[in-house]
Amino acid sequence: MAAKTNFFDRLVGFTEIALTKRQKRKLAQKMKQQSKHWLRDWAEAILWAVCMVLLINQYMFQMYRIPSGSMSGTLEVGDMIFVNKLVYGPELLPGKGKMPGFREAKRGEVVIFENPAYLSKGPVFTILKQFVYMISLTFVDIDKDEYGQPRVQYLIKRAVAVGGDTIKFVDGELYFKFAGTEKWLSERDYQKASGFLYPLRRMVSPADYELIHKAGKAAALNDMGFSAGNDSLRYNPYDELGMMARRYDELAAAYPHDSRLVAESRRNINGWYIPQDRVFTLGDNRDNSRDARWFGPVQLDKVLGHALFIYWPFGRLGGIH
Repeated sequence: MAAKTNFFDRLVGFTEIALTKRQKRKLAQKMKQQSKHWLRDWAEAILWAVCMVLLINQYMFQMYRIPSGSMSGTLEVGDMIFVNKLVYGPELLPGKGKMPGFREAKRGEVVIFENPAYLSKGPVFTILKQFVYMISLTFVDIDKDEYGQPRVQYLIKRAVAVGGDTIKFVDGELYFKFAGTEKWLSERDYQKASGFLYPLRRMVSPADYELIHKAGKAAALNDMGFSAGNDSLRYNPYDELGMMARRYDELAAAYPHDSRLVAESRRNINGWYIPQDRVFTLGDNRDNSRDARWFGPVQLDKVLGHALFIYWPFGRLGGIH
C-alpha cells in the first residue's frame, strides 16, 4: 500500500512540475507577445502572408496580370487572373525541374509559359523578384532591362495546335492538317465543327493582302538588286509574316540552289509540323501578338499553367475559355 502511495505521489509531483513548466512557457510567450511593438506584429504578419502566397503561386495557383493586348477579346490589358499550376505540373524551383502534372496542355486552352526570349538570372533571383513584387503590393519590379523596362518572363497565349499537327498560314488565317489526314482545315471551320468557339480578332482585312503581296515581291526584287520603286513598299505593316512569305517565295524561285530560301518557301506551302513534345501558341488578337510564329512551338515542360478565371476587375469576373 505504501509503495502505491509513493508511486502516486511521484506521479502527482511530476504532473505538477510539467504543468507548471507549460504554464510558465505560455506566460513567457504571452509576455513576449505583449512586449512587441504593433509595427513588428504587422510586419511579421505581412511577411508570413507573402511567403504563403509565394508558395501557393509556385506550386498551386499563380496570380497574373495581363500586360498587352495580344489576347484581346479573351483577356484585356490589366485583367488579373488565376492560373492553375497543378494541372500541367509545377516547377520544383523557378526554371528548375518539372513536377508531374495531371495531363498535358490540350488544343484550344489558354496557357501560360516561359518566354523563350527571357534570359533567367537563376531561381534565387526569381524568388527574390517575386518576394519584392508581393511585399511592395506589385509596385516594385526589380527585373528590368537596360532601358529600365520590366523584362517579360511569362507569356500567355492559346495553344492552337498540338504534337502531330501540321499547320500553315494563308493571308494570316491558320489552317490545320491533323495527324492521319491529308485535308487542310481552316481554324474557323474547325471551330464550327468542334463547337469550341473562341474569339479571333484581325486588324488586317482580306483586301489588304494584295498590297502586302506586292510589298513582299518588291522586297525580294530589292534583295536581288533591282529597283521596285518606293510605292510598291508602302503597305499596311501589320502582317509582317505575310509579306515575308511572299518575299521568300520570290527569292526561292530566283535562287533555287539556295537551300535556306527553298526551305522557307516550302514551309509556307507544305506547312509546319509540330513535334509531339510541343504546342503551337498564338494570341487571339492575331495581328497584334508576338507568338509561336516568331519563336516556334513551345516545349511542354515550359508550359506552366492553365488560365482559370478573371478575378479583377469585378465587371469582368468569370471563367476563361
